[in-house]
Amino acid sequence: MGAKLKVAGWMAVGAVAGALTTLQFSANARGAQAALPLEELQQLAAVFGMVKAEYVEPVDEKKLINDAIAGMVTGLDPHSQFFDKKSFQEFKEGTSGKFVGVGIEVGMEDGFVRIVSPIEGSPAFRAGLKSGDLITRIDDQPVKGLSLDQAVKRMRGEPQTKVHLNIYRKAENKSFPVTIVREEIRMQSVRAKMVEPGYAWLRIAAFQERTVEDFAKKLNELYQQDPKLKGLVLDLRNDPGGVLEGAIAVSAAFLPAGVEVTSTNGQLAESKFSYRAQPEHYLRRGQPDLIKKLPAVFKTLPMVVLVNEGSASASEIVAGALQDHKRALILGAQTFGKGSVQTVRQLSPDTALKITTARYYTPSGRSIQAKGILPDLAIDETAEGNVIGALRMREADLEKHLANPSGSSEAEDQKAREAERRRVEEELAKRNEPLKPLPEFGGDADWPLQQALNQLKGKPVVLSKAPLERKAEAEAAKK
Repeated sequence: MGAKLKVAGWMAVGAVAGALTTLQFSANARGAQAALPLEELQQLAAVFGMVKAEYVEPVDEKKLINDAIAGMVTGLDPHSQFFDKKSFQEFKEGTSGKFVGVGIEVGMEDGFVRIVSPIEGSPAFRAGLKSGDLITRIDDQPVKGLSLDQAVKRMRGEPQTKVHLNIYRKAENKSFPVTIVREEIRMQSVRAKMVEPGYAWLRIAAFQERTVEDFAKKLNELYQQDPKLKGLVLDLRNDPGGVLEGAIAVSAAFLPAGVEVTSTNGQLAESKFSYRAQPEHYLRRGQPDLIKKLPAVFKTLPMVVLVNEGSASASEIVAGALQDHKRALILGAQTFGKGSVQTVRQLSPDTALKITTARYYTPSGRSIQAKGILPDLAIDETAEGNVIGALRMREADLEKHLANPSGSSEAEDQKAREAERRRVEEELAKRNEPLKPLPEFGGDADWPLQQALNQLKGKPVVLSKAPLERKAEAEAAKK
């Protein structure tokens, strides 16, 4: 059960933080003129007065009001949220792709912070930190016992301040201290490389304000490296989503001009909309159209899209659009299933409301809410099968999640996932060993990437195996 809780917790944070968001900041909350339930408001005022007068110790009035608002909103669904000053600042940093820190992408391994990749040009990069390094102490505070979020917050801070890290480099079996001066970091949400002649890999880690710019830059670089491209793997694994315009722009890079990418539907008239592969639906005022300037080959280049249980929201929009228009084959695992749109309404200079305003649909009219995108070809996360994937939490597992309007077999899907989750937990308990981290995405040991390349080359693809098939294969190997 411990393994389940650990992985589920990481995924819940990632998916909720990456909720598909339209950045429509408004000084006045909508619906302010609606009829107010006076009797209930009188009760609220009475409770406020009692708490203020009778609670065991004095309570800050602003905190009481903020907590009341937060409680009202969080009771709606897992993605609506009231932002106080601190959380609003963190939200803006997340969507802008800018923050003050040391400049590393991180995960957890054996209770330590594992450096997935130092961001190029960052203080951590210049200090020589490498992928796979483990951070064991932060400012003399042991990392073991901290959550990933707590550890990240300790490494962030004010510009030009120092943070002291203790590093364990497994490859060299040595530990060493390093002092890093924090700077403003621009996160790199897009990575790309030529895997081999003719075949490229491009990964989008999240959809942020700079994603489209970075995405277009990387595609142009790939084309310059090899104008005779034969295939592209678009990697959206563990991409928790983000800004809606980014998903529309990325889809438009590969689809015919003007076709539908996604549609939304909600209570407000403005939420009933069809987003298409055209500049006015993904460009912000004053932005150049970088998508239009991309080489024409990307409209027809054979493509495979990699997804997994951590692909949510905006990444599901891209996968669904490319799948429905038969532009790309989707490989991997059933995605997270977050099919709702959140709009940010600013309440004051320092506070805002993020509220669910619509469901979104793929071009064929599918709602993926609490269901996800089903891959065309199911691929295991490693050659040995799925372990971490089976333990991940999905939208349907979140309390108070919106139901799928089509009345899909959500209960049956959840029952099947629970059965697989129990099987994996029992297997792990028998082994009595910690979960091994997955190989780095895009690396030589990346099993799904290998299968994606096989698909592009017309070679056999090893499909996901049922538990009984894997067991029989393992027993056969022993003989």
